[in-house]
Amino acid sequence: MSPTPISVIIADDHRVVREGLATILGAVDAVHVAGLAADGMQAIDLAARYEADVVLMDLHMPGVGGVEATRRLKTERPATAVVVLTTYTDDDSILAALEAGATGYLTKNASAADIHRAIEAAACGHAMLDPIAAARLIRASRRNDPGHTAKNAALPDGLTEREAQVLGLIARGLSNAEIAARLYLSRSTVKTHIHQIFAKTGSRDRPPAIVYAHRHGIDAEDDPARHDG
Repeated sequence: MSPTPISVIIADDHRVVREGLATILGAVDAVHVAGLAADGMQAIDLAARYEADVVLMDLHMPGVGGVEATRRLKTERPATAVVVLTTYTDDDSILAALEAGATGYLTKNASAADIHRAIEAAACGHAMLDPIAAARLIRASRRNDPGHTAKNAALPDGLTEREAQVLGLIARGLSNAEIAARLYLSRSTVKTHIHQIFAKTGSRDRPPAIVYAHRHGIDAEDDPARHDG
């Protein structure tokens, strides 16, 4: 038997955009478009009515916007993941969405394949950040703390140097497999580090960990030292 399709709500105040996205995603066997919403409140209602797995959420909509709708969804229906799809790539928009509980952040330049991957990742509890959004967070963290990861600086909340490296790569949007390859570690070791990072930073999953990395100026080293994890 084929797996159950991922149930998706599309929320955008522009009819042509939401109907265009519905057409694109409707052609994907693994995705079922359950409803279309013109604002955040409709997105919340439809997500509850259809028990949606993922909401593809625009940020700036009339009435209840995407950030507030994301925050309410994560409170009222935490099983529903939110992937932001927006034209906005400023630091405030990205951080506000992630802090509200968004699992993914894409710009409207994203390809259909990128959107599909982000929806699949979100449905599995994994984060996917547009490279532009990830780069903005990295630059912002460096502006906020010019000495962001000086090797001799004390790391917050008991993070080890290796955990800080892993967290920095999470903030860049790398998957577990990519982090393992980058740091010459096994995937199981990377998973162990990530569990420790989540526990120490009080993060439920990757989005709040990414926000934490930004807030504390934690970035991946360009050439991480090769040593055992």
